[in-house]
Amino acid sequence: MALTNEKKREYRAIGHALKPVVIVSENGITDGVAEETRRALNDHELIKVKFAILDREARKTLISELCDTCSADSVQTIGKIALIFKAAKEPNPRLSNLHR
Repeated sequence: MALTNEKKREYRAIGHALKPVVIVSENGITDGVAEETRRALNDHELIKVKFAILDREARKTLISELCDTCSADSVQTIGKIALIFKAAKEPNPRLSNLHR
């Protein structure tokens, strides 16, 4: 499901105050990175991911690959930080960044 522009705007406003919870290095999308991203998305629904990679095209490819791997949507990318969303099956209001 693609996000509407209105939802993206809402999620960008929420994501502004968030800190990156996952960091992707030159090693790329490893099993550990993918698993940690899935866990964070399940808990928080909306997360920031930092890509510690200098090459823009490689970063763009990795963001797309991570979203595909985790079945998530990319909300916004600024520099080395990507804001990623995936709706939880059963959101926990205490953990979710959207339901606080």
